Amino acid sequence: MAPSAMTRWTRSLREVRPVPYWLDDPGRPRPEPALSGADTCDLLVVGGGYSGLWTALIAKERDPGTDVVLVEGRETAWAASGRNGGFCAASLTHGLANGLARWPREIRRLQDLGARNLDAIEATVARHRIDCDFERTGEIDVATEPYQVWEMEEWYARLRAQGLADGIDFLDRDAVRAQVASPTFEAGLWDRRGVAMLHPAKLAWGLKRVCLGLGVRIYEHTPALTLQPYGAGMRVHTPYGQVRARRVALATNVFPSLVRRIRPYTVPVYDYALMTEPLTDEQRASVGWRNRQGLGDSANRFHYFRLTADHRILWGGYDAVHHYGRRVRAEWDDRPETWARLAEHFFTCFPQLEGIRFTHAWGGAIDTCSRFSPFFGTAHRGKVAYAAGYTGLGVGASRFGAEVMLDLLAGRRTERTDLRMVRTKPLPFPPEPFAWTGIALTKWSLARADAHGGRRNLWLRTMDRLGLGFDS
Repeated sequence: MAPSAMTRWTRSLREVRPVPYWLDDPGRPRPEPALSGADTCDLLVVGGGYSGLWTALIAKERDPGTDVVLVEGRETAWAASGRNGGFCAASLTHGLANGLARWPREIRRLQDLGARNLDAIEATVARHRIDCDFERTGEIDVATEPYQVWEMEEWYARLRAQGLADGIDFLDRDAVRAQVASPTFEAGLWDRRGVAMLHPAKLAWGLKRVCLGLGVRIYEHTPALTLQPYGAGMRVHTPYGQVRARRVALATNVFPSLVRRIRPYTVPVYDYALMTEPLTDEQRASVGWRNRQGLGDSANRFHYFRLTADHRILWGGYDAVHHYGRRVRAEWDDRPETWARLAEHFFTCFPQLEGIRFTHAWGGAIDTCSRFSPFFGTAHRGKVAYAAGYTGLGVGASRFGAEVMLDLLAGRRTERTDLRMVRTKPLPFPPEPFAWTGIALTKWSLARADAHGGRRNLWLRTMDRLGLGFDS
């Protein structure tokens, strides 16, 4: 990057605040008190993000008499549930391409379950009047290079041939630029109904309110330290007390699981985002975007971007940073070099917005697994269930994961537990230093593929054959 360009682009970051935009809200709820002493319940949920909140809510909806306790190590929505882009996708498989490659025989069932899951989220938001700026706008996957256009055309033809293109429109260069004006857009696929835009933290805070109203006892600033069998149930120790429960649902995702054998299946990957100041009427007219879809480009190292309810643009993605040792640390949420790179890319996409300022910049860890989509299971003779590995698409899929965990804890055979996706696990990551080395080599190879017309080198082709992968 030339020094003059660096000065021009980084000038937009002069007043940026290194805090998540979604959490910078004076209306955020006060945390519930920490657990002090002992409590007992039928179901203990560990984790106060989407996975845990949906699990607690659905457990009460299935049986209002179930006594549910939820413990959260910090505050509801402080981690991934309050730091993501607010893309709530129907896909349970991290996109149709990934699902079709891994579970071709059940892809239609997975698509149907995913669509019903998104419908259920929309219905819950409406029924409980959760004010989270929910908009069923869909998402456009954008091609920015000629080879991506060819790949997109081939993919769309394949979807049509297999009867999987319902609700998906191919947009040529003029059509996609008519939706959102960028000189970099060459084509697009618009999934009209499969994605909703929302305010992620307000969704979590709304779910928390609903859970409390249904009688769920929520303890915040209450990390779960140990998990042990206790009589016919389980016992979890916290800093100031303990909870005894008949069943336990682990919804800790990126954080180390209380079931140690699950830990090798995920690695934390840090993702970063910027938020602009609100666009003026003139700036909004210059980009169009009247249908307010979410967007993502088609590169291996891709960007995702969207409008907010107050007419800002969120711009995130590209860098996916894995730190040696699989650690999660608060200081890694700040990464100025990535924010400068994102600012450069933003103005390449939207040169007509040069001069706009960014007000917020943040990062956070995503729980990535080798198949990109969530995995599930039980421990301690069926008394503990877990779901993890959402790889950045947990806003919608976490509700499905909650249903699966509750099915597994009930010992019920359902259309969800019959899925091969649910019954199988991804390949675990190797120990260090092999995990870090493999991820670094994969990232280098993906960047090289982006720079060379999408051509995948021997390493990536080998990863493809093994069913492994890594992206942002």
